[in-house]
Amino acid sequence: MTATPTGTTADTDTITMREAFAARATALLDADPRLAVVLAEISTDLFEDAAAAHPQRVVNVGIREQLLVGAAGGLALAGLRPIAHTYAPFLVERAFEQVKLDFGHQGTSGVLVSVGASYDWAEGSSTHFSPRDVALFDTLPGWRVFVPGHAAEVPALLDRAVASDESAYLRLSLRHNAEPHGTRDGSLDVLREGSRATVVAVGPLLDNVLAATAGLDVTVAYTNTPRPLDTAGLRDLAARTGNTVAVVEPYLEGTSAAIVSGALADRPHRLLSVGVGREELRRYGTAADHERLHGLDAEGVGARLRAFLAAG
Repeated sequence: MTATPTGTTADTDTITMREAFAARATALLDADPRLAVVLAEISTDLFEDAAAAHPQRVVNVGIREQLLVGAAGGLALAGLRPIAHTYAPFLVERAFEQVKLDFGHQGTSGVLVSVGASYDWAEGSSTHFSPRDVALFDTLPGWRVFVPGHAAEVPALLDRAVASDESAYLRLSLRHNAEPHGTRDGSLDVLREGSRATVVAVGPLLDNVLAATAGLDVTVAYTNTPRPLDTAGLRDLAARTGNTVAVVEPYLEGTSAAIVSGALADRPHRLLSVGVGREELRRYGTAADHERLHGLDAEGVGARLRAFLAAG
C-alpha cells in the first residue's frame, strides 16, 4: 500500500467516531490511489468532498447493502483496497453471505466500517440493532476486529486496517469513554492493577468498568482490538490474578468466551462474560436505557463482578 499520512485530520475531542472515520478516510483517499470507499446512502454527506475529488473511488450504491459488500469485493478483485460502510445490522447480518463469499471465498480482503453498534439508535428498534456482529465474524477465518472507545482512537485503527492485507471490521459507536486509551500494537492496556481478577474492558465500556471496579482488588485492562485478542498478555495478567477473568464487551454476551477459555485451557480458570443479553428489549427507550437494562452500566457491571468474586 502507498504510505499513509500521519496524524489526524480533525479535532477528535469534539467529533463523533463516524466523523473521525470520514475525515481520516478522506485523507487516506487523497494519499493512496488504491483506496476506494463504497457507501449505501449512510454518511454520504460526510464524503461529499471526497466524492468530488475522487468520483471513481467513492461509490454510493444506494440502499442495497448486499450490493455494497459485493461491489467492495469486486473492487478488491480489481486490485483496490475497499472500505465499505453502513449501519452494522445491514453491513454484517443482512449482507453476511456476501461477506462470506465475496471476500472469504474469493480470497480477497477489505475493510468494513459500521455505525450503530448494538443499540445506538434505540428508537430505530430491532432492525437497527446488531449485538451479534462480532460473533458472526468469529465464524470466519482471518478477520481483524477493531472496537474503538473514543473518536480519537479511530484514525489509528483505520490506518492499521487499511495498511494490512487482512480483512478488518471497524465497529463505530455513539457510546464512548471520556478519554482515548489503547496501544499501538493491539496489546492489552493495563489501567489498574489488583490481585483477585483480571477484568478486560472492550471499547466504549471502559469507563463503566472503571467505575464498577472502584474499590475492588482487580486488574483492569482495555482493548480496542478484540480480534485478534492479545491472548499472550491475557495469560500473563491472569497468572497474576488467580486465573480469574471477566470480559466486559459491548456486543453479545459470551462472544469472547471461547477465545479466552482456549487461551487458558492448560490451567484451571474461572471466566465471567458480561455483554448484551439475548433477550429482545421491545420498550426501546434510549441507548442508555438499553445499556442499563442489559446490565452494562456501572451499577450492573459492578453487581455482576462482585457476585462473581464472592462466588470464588
